[in-house]
Amino acid sequence: MKHYFVTGTDTDVGKTRVAAALLWQARQQGLSTVGIKPVAAGCDMTAQGLRNDDALVLQAQCQPPLPYARVNPVALAPALAPHIAAQDIGLPLQAETLAAHCQQVLTEGATFGLVEGAGGWRVPLNQTQTLADLAQRLALPVILVVGIRLGCINHALLSAEAIAADGLPLAGWVANGVDPNASRSEDNIRTIAERIEAPCLGVIPYLSDPQPNILAAYIDLAPLITP
Repeated sequence: MKHYFVTGTDTDVGKTRVAAALLWQARQQGLSTVGIKPVAAGCDMTAQGLRNDDALVLQAQCQPPLPYARVNPVALAPALAPHIAAQDIGLPLQAETLAAHCQQVLTEGATFGLVEGAGGWRVPLNQTQTLADLAQRLALPVILVVGIRLGCINHALLSAEAIAADGLPLAGWVANGVDPNASRSEDNIRTIAERIEAPCLGVIPYLSDPQPNILAAYIDLAPLITP
């Protein structure tokens, strides 16, 4: 089984879309898949309860299908940092509890599984823990999604350094075009590639309709599933 933790250089860099594209590719190769979004803020109230768009995208790529609560056990309504949204309703977030849920779902047998964080590597869960603590407890290799825009070089290198400092391997990174007006994107990507030892799994241009099957054409799944 191949399982990974997906993080990003910031919020809104395309973590979910990249994760969904990887899961879609795995499904096309006949692998069973699971995508987990342990904590999601910015959820909408529906007839079924709070639902998060990103978690729904991951749920759609789970094969065999999973109930929503298995994909996203903590759904928070306000579009705030998770620890702030959780504090507002008196809900404690603990890395240990979230890790236990993820481990249970991952051990149910999916060949290819992804756990997606929220925002970047150091997003707080509470006063002492961050999402990095969750990743450490899961002990999964990390996939870093880099939003290609002004400032991305610094964000990418700092994120890679933090992941290494926390003792987790960086399995690979994806350059995702998030700014249609970004200049010198190729130079930025080349600079990052020269300084991060992990393989670049893909370079995705800015796309107005980033559906998983479309994004998958720009990402190489092989390094993640090859024994």
